[in-house]
Amino acid sequence: MFKRFFNWISNDDSLSNGQIENSMKKFLIVGLGNIGREYANTRHNIGFRILDHLADEENLTFETQKLGDLARYKYKGRTFVLLKPSTYMNLSGKSVKYWMTKEKVSKDNLLVITDDINLPFGTLRVKTKGSHGGHNGLKDLQDKLNTSVYNRFRFGISDDFSKGRQVDYVLGEWSNDEEASLPERLDKSIEIIKSFGTAGITNTMNEFNGK
Repeated sequence: MFKRFFNWISNDDSLSNGQIENSMKKFLIVGLGNIGREYANTRHNIGFRILDHLADEENLTFETQKLGDLARYKYKGRTFVLLKPSTYMNLSGKSVKYWMTKEKVSKDNLLVITDDINLPFGTLRVKTKGSHGGHNGLKDLQDKLNTSVYNRFRFGISDDFSKGRQVDYVLGEWSNDEEASLPERLDKSIEIIKSFGTAGITNTMNEFNGK
């Protein structure tokens, strides 16, 4: 991990040892979703909702900046840069790549939160690589980063839709039963984010996958 990180910043002579150390403790947490009130409570926007829940719990404020809304969260000596891209889902990679570069965050310190129809509702799964699985946000992200190897946190929304109704389903709002179960799942999602920055990706996978 550290070798890849130092290779990534080796051409930036402006970084002091202290800045390098601080960069290693900085994490970019990206929640995927679509901007606009009409999308706010849809299944496809679970990435936004998780970051909003963290912001509410920690009294953080998102500010609109280039290609996204950002908030910063300090926890146990780490800095978590929370990003909600404003590019709409299909162009998420543009925002992620921009803020990785601007914040000097290595790929190892990137975590992307997304919905997943291939997992039962509320299932939480963290992975270090994988295909985009037909998800347009991940598809653009992998195109812009030119790799499928990056940390992603998948939130299961299930596939409870009839043939040809996938778009309506993912862009639809949560059912009453799902909404009632979300608070506990959102709290657990915050634990995953904190663990990613403090305990590392492997420990986080071992601790939370499938729970």
